[in-house]
Amino acid sequence: MRSSAPLPRMSRRGRVTIGVLVGVFVLFTLLGWGVQAWTDWLWFGEVDYKQVFTGVLVTRLLLFLAVGLGMAVVVGGNLWLAHRMRPRLRPQSPEQATLERYRMLLSPRLGIWIALVAAVVGLFAGLSAQSRWNQWLLFRNGGDFGVKDPEFGVDVGFYVFDLPFWRYLLGVGFTAVVLALIGSLAVHYIFGGVRLQGVGDRMSNAARAHLSALVAAFVLLKAIAYVLDRRAMLLEYNDGANVYGAGYADVNALLPAKEILAYISVVVAIAILVFSNAWMRNLVWPGISLALLGVSAVAIGGIYPWAVQTFEVKPSARDKEAPFIQRSIDATRAAFGLTAVATEPYAASNLTPPATLATDTAVVPNARLLDPQLVSETYTQLQQVRGFYDFGPKLDIDRYTVDGSTQDYVVGVREINYGELTAQQSNWINRHTVYTHGYGVVAAPANQVVCGGQPYFVSGFLGEKAQEACSSQTEQIPATQPRIYYGERMEAGDYAIVGKANPDANPAEFDRPVGEGDDGRESYYTYTGSGGVEIGSFTRRLLYAIKEQETNFLLSEAVNENSKLLYVRNPRERVEKVAPFLTVDGDPYPAVVGGRVQWIIDGYTTAATYPYAERINLQTETTDELTNRGTFQLARENVNYIRNSVKATVDAYDGTVTLYEFDDGDPVLKAWNKAFGGELVKPKSEIPAELNAHFRYPADLFKVQRNLLTRFHVTDPGDFYSGQDFWQVPNVPDAPDSGQKQPPYYLFTKLPGQEAPRFQLTAAVTPNGRQNLAALISGSYEDGQPRLAVLELPDQTRVSGPVQVHQQMTNNAQIRQQLNLLSSNQAQVQYGNLLSLPFGNGMLYVEPVYVKSNQQDAYPLLQKVLLSYGDGGSYVVLADNLTDGIKQLVEQGKQAGAPTPPPPSGENPPSPPPTPSPGATPPALTGELAEAANRVQAAIAEVRAAQASGDFERYGRALKALDEAITAFQAAQGAAAPTPAAGGTPTPSGSPAPTPGG
Repeated sequence: MRSSAPLPRMSRRGRVTIGVLVGVFVLFTLLGWGVQAWTDWLWFGEVDYKQVFTGVLVTRLLLFLAVGLGMAVVVGGNLWLAHRMRPRLRPQSPEQATLERYRMLLSPRLGIWIALVAAVVGLFAGLSAQSRWNQWLLFRNGGDFGVKDPEFGVDVGFYVFDLPFWRYLLGVGFTAVVLALIGSLAVHYIFGGVRLQGVGDRMSNAARAHLSALVAAFVLLKAIAYVLDRRAMLLEYNDGANVYGAGYADVNALLPAKEILAYISVVVAIAILVFSNAWMRNLVWPGISLALLGVSAVAIGGIYPWAVQTFEVKPSARDKEAPFIQRSIDATRAAFGLTAVATEPYAASNLTPPATLATDTAVVPNARLLDPQLVSETYTQLQQVRGFYDFGPKLDIDRYTVDGSTQDYVVGVREINYGELTAQQSNWINRHTVYTHGYGVVAAPANQVVCGGQPYFVSGFLGEKAQEACSSQTEQIPATQPRIYYGERMEAGDYAIVGKANPDANPAEFDRPVGEGDDGRESYYTYTGSGGVEIGSFTRRLLYAIKEQETNFLLSEAVNENSKLLYVRNPRERVEKVAPFLTVDGDPYPAVVGGRVQWIIDGYTTAATYPYAERINLQTETTDELTNRGTFQLARENVNYIRNSVKATVDAYDGTVTLYEFDDGDPVLKAWNKAFGGELVKPKSEIPAELNAHFRYPADLFKVQRNLLTRFHVTDPGDFYSGQDFWQVPNVPDAPDSGQKQPPYYLFTKLPGQEAPRFQLTAAVTPNGRQNLAALISGSYEDGQPRLAVLELPDQTRVSGPVQVHQQMTNNAQIRQQLNLLSSNQAQVQYGNLLSLPFGNGMLYVEPVYVKSNQQDAYPLLQKVLLSYGDGGSYVVLADNLTDGIKQLVEQGKQAGAPTPPPPSGENPPSPPPTPSPGATPPALTGELAEAANRVQAAIAEVRAAQASGDFERYGRALKALDEAITAFQAAQGAAAPTPAAGGTPTPSGSPAPTPGG
């Protein structure tokens, strides 16, 4: 007999205590969320992007409610249904006697228990769902890519916009069914619908029908999963070919297997319902059906594809996988913007410095000598003026047109570094109301030094004109509003309170020192910009006092009715907050546009479900020597599609954030813009021309594309499978053992095939596993469109790569002696960017050499320039400046003269003649003799290239050509001097070269 005795009631004091505890918990839990939401609303109102705040918030709330409520209804409804289906009479057994106490506990308040369980399940499901707001918005607003996948002919938009959310919904369905099944089974067991002891059936008809329906629902969801898995296979990794996308075994075995399993799942689901309820009404045949489904999944979906892969694909993988490798190559190049890469051969066969080096006006004069990383200390020491000013660990490169001439400049912003304030300066008043901003963009030409190796500063002066003899006397890059309230050095807690109580009050913000030296007077300023949140009212002050946990918002007289609060002051963080769907480049840079300082930030739209495209990790692919040294490290985000779709600007004075569409053909950006009302991003046509002139190819995107091109420049699937033509990114030249990759570098230069110098990002790559130069990759803008170009050198070229060149230059005996003189116990040598510059059908290498004293507060000074031409070791100089170095290189080329013919054929080719001493001037060769000598020189170069390649057939042809060239040279020499002096033809000195393999 069921007992209906009520549970003991709680005392009034206990209820009050619990109520107070619950109220305190709710207060402290929700207060923080409410304050954060309110202040975010005010901040988004300041930057005029409230549609982002409301769009994301409303979407999250709707997903939370929809999925949470749906999950709660499914789970709670099944629990209630299980209770409703309980048997009215239960056979007596020890098991039922034991369960009776639980029934007595649950029955009086069963509705409350069911509601509580459903609410908890719904809460966690809703919390998980609200984090999927981005998937839902893309699902709701996505369109077509206009590109179809190569297997099913489905538009790529389905994979990017629809598939992720469908898979999430499928996961929700599985979770709901499993939880409902477990919960229902527990209720049926407690209330006697399922029994483990006693006579008769172990399960009532109602319980069997209920539970079998849930199992059938699970199997039907599995059928849907098989259908989606067929699409998702185009995103999986193909181990047999080391590329992404379905391979031969997947397409010919696994795809049909999953289709068969989907049909089997539907049949099994029907069988479960029929055999459990309509026919035999037992669980034997449903169990057999589930077992058969499991066996089929293993045999059809596992063993059969394995057998095809092992016995059919592996023995001839190169041929079998070729069509699928081609799919991956094509998809990867399309997904990462590599389809339009212009690849040009560059012979680099000239190993002698040409005379045109001394008269060039496009490449040599623009060779950048200032290293943005090294000269940051120099900027800080020479332009800091006050200890709390800071330029950061790395400066930026941009180009400006001054007096009709365009060139690149090393640019730094004089920001406030709150970490450098003294103890006296660090009190709350000073930190947040006095030291509120930096001042000035300091720039220096990238190819010019003065005063013993210092940069030649041309802007960012604190007075009306420069006072230093080593700087320009006027602002060459003037900014009408040079104050920096928003900058890279700002951290989360570095907020500023600006505005004075009345017009007659004295300005309180430190502006800049005025006058000479540290003893000069100081100028103060009052912020007049539109940025900041007004906090004049008591309510606002209380709100931000809670947010910042700072009572001075309420107590300090520095906060008045005219006060405004500036926060989220880092340009990158502002863009991430305004456009949370963008992946933001790690290297924002400043530019003076229209007299105002604008931070320019590149924004990327990404996806991880582009079929057949290579999947990469952004953090891994963009990390190099400069990461976290003035640049931000990207998150560990796996993507297989990326576009530089947005150029964002942040005004350094008032914090205005503007998003400009840059890739007007990107479907992902179109979907996001539509999701937020269609006016979130300004059209590309509205980009001001002056701003557009400062856009540069983004560094992180270039690194990703450069790294992919080391493999995907190979477009033949057979060659791709063998991997013999792959490249690699070299390590830092002056520290190759560090394992850090050489960063790309910005240059204003002219590369072969370009009509005029342009601002471009360049990088050198070497063959995989070797150190000679394989190619130069550059990224630039031409007519507002991104352009990637590859200058590819011949296989087995003699031209050295960056690591080899640095070692050859610094290990030269004469140069090593000079470098040792520069470094001592009192100083150290530091090397700047090693630039690889194609010129005159050869390679020019430029590497600045800095010297930094070990004294306190010392800074690096550019003292020397290392230059090399050709293969990196034959022609090397260490000069005081670039002009002298070029002259010395050209002189070495002239002194080398024509090579003396090597020994007759049959002997090994000689090494090149030693470089003549500076005083020796060989006679110049003219006419046919000069042509014959050049032919001999070219033949020697080909012999050495063939020797290095290990190709005996090529080596034999090269020796034959060398023999013919020597014969022609001797004939020309005889014609030029029919009565030679005794002693015959001189032979060049040098040790014989070994034969291939020797």
